[in-house]
Amino acid sequence: MNPFTLHTGTVVAVDRANIDTDAIIPKQFLKLIGRTGFGEFLFNDWRYLENGQPNPDFDLNKPAFKGATILVARNNFGCGSSREHAVWAVAQYGLRVVIAPWRAEAGGARTPGFADIFRNNCVKNGVLTLELSEPEVDRMFGVIQAQPGVTATVDLPQQTLTLHGKPEQSFKFEIDPGVKDYLLRGLDDIALTLEQAAAITAFERRHDVQLATA
Repeated sequence: MNPFTLHTGTVVAVDRANIDTDAIIPKQFLKLIGRTGFGEFLFNDWRYLENGQPNPDFDLNKPAFKGATILVARNNFGCGSSREHAVWAVAQYGLRVVIAPWRAEAGGARTPGFADIFRNNCVKNGVLTLELSEPEVDRMFGVIQAQPGVTATVDLPQQTLTLHGKPEQSFKFEIDPGVKDYLLRGLDDIALTLEQAAAITAFERRHDVQLATA
């Protein structure tokens, strides 16, 4: 997995809340064998018309957003099932960062920007999920609409997002220190396990000796 430190890319927006995993990668594409080939089906039912042609009204299909690598959406992104295929589709399309806002609800409750399982699966696939406040994301949507093709830079070590619009705007974000470390070092679950290879080997040797002398 490639380390994530500093990333600059075009920002594209999907102005919808509660985007679930079936919208991200519809169930008919889960029959694919292997972990590749999902990117072309990201948001399939929104990106394509019934005749299979690209939907010209969907922002991912507009020339200004061609090659976008940063996605902005509304709260509760990635809800639904636990399928990791949704994150594979996001990553294989080329998105490195997904941004969504948290929302304060009555009584002190808080609706998160991302569903927990989706967020965890993103970490395993090198995708940064970045949560901002709702007013901050509203400002981003306004810039993207007014200045299509605007770029942004995400600085993970400094935990800043800079939107290179006119005028330029910067946002601070919070991230779990462990998740930050995994992304900075480009570690997935296998790599994390291999870091403990010496301890695992030592344990197995002790276990084998115990079995032999039992």
